[in-house]
Amino acid sequence: MPRKVEDIRVDDAPSLDALVRRLEAGGGFSAKEVARGVDVLARMLGDRDMTRFLSFPADVVATGTRGVLATLVREGYVDAVVTTCGTLDHDLARAFRPYYHGEWDLDDAALHRRHLYRLGNLVIPEANYGRIVERKMRSILARLWAGGVRALSTRELARAIGEEIPASADSSILRAARDRDVPVIVPGITDGAVGSQLWLFWQDHKGLSLDLLSDEQRLSDLVFEAKRTGAILLGGGISKHHTIWWNQFRDGLDAALYITTAVEWDGSLSGARTREAISWGKVKPSARHTTVEGDVTVLLPLMVGAALERIRR
Repeated sequence: MPRKVEDIRVDDAPSLDALVRRLEAGGGFSAKEVARGVDVLARMLGDRDMTRFLSFPADVVATGTRGVLATLVREGYVDAVVTTCGTLDHDLARAFRPYYHGEWDLDDAALHRRHLYRLGNLVIPEANYGRIVERKMRSILARLWAGGVRALSTRELARAIGEEIPASADSSILRAARDRDVPVIVPGITDGAVGSQLWLFWQDHKGLSLDLLSDEQRLSDLVFEAKRTGAILLGGGISKHHTIWWNQFRDGLDAALYITTAVEWDGSLSGARTREAISWGKVKPSARHTTVEGDVTVLLPLMVGAALERIRR
């Protein structure tokens, strides 16, 4: 017997979890997938025997979603982060300088003349990004070099940056990862301001090298030592691919939640749904998995809030 569609009530000010359950009962389009995604997420976060990966691109770190990501790391719900170089940039910069609200249709030529960067509908003063990253990275790299460091993995670099960020910066992903001893792995480390500072430092310190294969070994250890693995995949690109790539060597993820705005029909990895990853052995056929179409900055706070409410109750 098919279930009937139920109308969604909001007049009683439901909790996040109650609202999500009503979205599922309402059966409407993306709402139903959001509810399924919360179920997958809550089961992952509540499974203490599961090794959990969190992957995301840097742009969301420039937004308030950074606080949600930091919460997942700080409260012990993440065992490894796979991300892009810009995450190091934005997390470090925002620990010391603010970013600001803007609009999508601002005059970009006028912003350029005023030394203001536009990231979507956010505005970032040049001094609050490039300059602060440059100054802090020079100090961090000089300290590491003076301490005898000559080979550096990206997770060691992320940890060193986390140590530079004050403990009071409780929305910092890198500080939370440092405090919880969670590896932050950046496969494309040279693609960002931190990567450029590494290159500049190397000009006068040619003895410094990047040990990327050490990061790969850490990922190998994580997947092969895990009883079960799960992944929270936000957006696509190198972060998503590196996470699911390594999990194929253990016959796939046991659970996966993917949130994306990318379309499936262009054949891109960013648009590929979790079901496609099954054909590659990157997600197990028996896995709990779902793809939710939508903006991470809208959906992730709602879904994480509902999932944490559910598992804490």
